[in-house]
Amino acid sequence: MAGTGAPVAYGRLAVPLLFSELQRPDGGSRLRVVTSLLDLVHDPQRLYQTVTGGFLQQLQVLFKDEDPSVRTKTCDLLEVVCRHRLGRQGLLTSPLLPPLCELLDDSCASCRSSALRVLDLLARLPAGTDVLLGLLLSLLTSCSRLDPRPALRSDGVSLLRPRLSHPTGGVRRGAAAAMMALSVPEDGKLQVCEQQVLRLIVSLLKDPDQDQDQDQDVQTSAAGVLMNTVVTSTGKQQCLDLDVVPVLLDVLREEQQEEQGRRRRRSRALLLYSLQALTALAEAPAARRLLLQQLPLLVRRTEDTREDPLVQEAARTAIRVITWTP
Repeated sequence: MAGTGAPVAYGRLAVPLLFSELQRPDGGSRLRVVTSLLDLVHDPQRLYQTVTGGFLQQLQVLFKDEDPSVRTKTCDLLEVVCRHRLGRQGLLTSPLLPPLCELLDDSCASCRSSALRVLDLLARLPAGTDVLLGLLLSLLTSCSRLDPRPALRSDGVSLLRPRLSHPTGGVRRGAAAAMMALSVPEDGKLQVCEQQVLRLIVSLLKDPDQDQDQDQDVQTSAAGVLMNTVVTSTGKQQCLDLDVVPVLLDVLREEQQEEQGRRRRRSRALLLYSLQALTALAEAPAARRLLLQQLPLLVRRTEDTREDPLVQEAARTAIRVITWTP
């Protein structure tokens, strides 16, 4: 083959041999190989072989290549693949999507543009919309944990709000996690209250997702939003109006009835967030009166020798606040 590509074998050996060359650390060699692959996948038969032969996942190593030309060419290759329905379906079921989304923040402008074109093609499939939305929400969560201010300035709370009631569990999970990150700063707490987000958050504490792990993730993030927001006067009042105390107590009660140690360890964050939210709510007389009636539930948390020490300490703090008298 003439040009800048790598030598190409004849017939059906061409694709497998080129992909085997990708494992070499030589950046110049990788660029030549990707260039040759990019030429080959324009042929429908070679594209079919690439997708059905399980070769796509081998491209993942190229997303981390130091050469921006390699990263860009890899996205260009995926763009050609995704112009076919089979290619889009193959990419959606591959492990390439998370690292592909990360390229939206690549230092190379052409790489960012190429990655965006691939994601745009994937979004044309109904299944692609939900998958990509979940991934983007995950990226938003990670970025907002580092610094939520850019997302808050870009109306992140209002954009996330409708996703909290999305029919897909993964989208609800991602939206709740991102909302928790945005509710950490004072401005985020204010926006959550102003836009009546807490009503949706409370419903997520009883999320109907059938996947147990996902269900706990959604509940944990929802409890985290309450924990962050209830420290403000407005947040506290909205939670009282929504009758949040019994819902949080149900979370503690249900978890205490669960005897499987694996689930107990998994749900530590959920318990901690719920206990801290109840502790803040106990500062309101109406909530304190209700919680005084539920002290045995909290006391059992402190006496259970199998309980996590952090959960025990959070329960003791809640008891001290609830029983405090001037």
